[in-house]
Amino acid sequence: MRVSVIVPVRDDAERLARCLASISGREQDEIIVADNGSRDDSPGVAARAGATVLSLPNLKVSALRNAAANEAAGDLLAFIDADHQLGAGWVDAALETMSDPSVGAAGARYAAPPNGTWVQQMYGLLRGTTTGIADTEWLGSGNMVVRREAFDRVGGFDASLEACEDVDLCRRLRAAGFRIIGDERLHSIHHGDPPTLRALFRAERWRGRDNLRVSLRGPVAWRELPSIVMPILSLAALITVALSPVVAALTGWTMWRLAFASAMLILVLAVVRALRMTRNLDRPGFVALVHAFAAALVYDTARAIALVDRAPHHRR
Repeated sequence: MRVSVIVPVRDDAERLARCLASISGREQDEIIVADNGSRDDSPGVAARAGATVLSLPNLKVSALRNAAANEAAGDLLAFIDADHQLGAGWVDAALETMSDPSVGAAGARYAAPPNGTWVQQMYGLLRGTTTGIADTEWLGSGNMVVRREAFDRVGGFDASLEACEDVDLCRRLRAAGFRIIGDERLHSIHHGDPPTLRALFRAERWRGRDNLRVSLRGPVAWRELPSIVMPILSLAALITVALSPVVAALTGWTMWRLAFASAMLILVLAVVRALRMTRNLDRPGFVALVHAFAAALVYDTARAIALVDRAPHHRR
């Protein structure tokens, strides 16, 4: 099978160079860099690395990947974001896993930068780790290989989505009868993880904008309910707390009790998420728990606001 590695990029020359250097494919494979109107040297970096460069300005990332896939010649489409660094043997492991015709896509959860900030480390814990080789429900589109036949059958990425396009694609692949495999050998480091709480808020406020829309498209499994219900509960609690002074002035002190209960709900949800984040740590200390709680609180708040705020991409 021939592999086409598709790398979307916009103004990210330094990390693109590292990404391309980490791709150790075979002579018959190809690398396609889909440039989304970069003003830096990203196209030059790609050309000097031997990649085919497609100029595709002003497209959403879903449409960008689809356009590059249309030009690709491979039997397997490897979608790798420019801020990722692949582990050794990635292509060989992908070929082995995808040799099973029942597998529609394979990948692994992103690893945080090894020398990253504490926010990046906590974000990595929040995301979780792929262990072993097993069926999974969805994969991140920054580190994913998809069978070309399966990709074409389901119509590729939904170009109307600005986020959660990977969740949507994997759901349609599974509905078409294909398996989605998480494989720890498809390791990648995501150097684009937000380094500060402010950056985390901006990233998740954008990333969560299509979460509810995608989640409600098909049959909802019980295990998917938390990702749907928690942002709604958090948003309701945030609105209650924000409006409580005005409502209390009109209705009396009863509203303050409701506001207090809402604030406690926000804190409890963050505590629950923080405990889940640190459950795989060996005796997490007080500082780690505080850091996990802070990251969880910012994450939940951003995801709640994303339901009503159509934020632009966090890197613009």
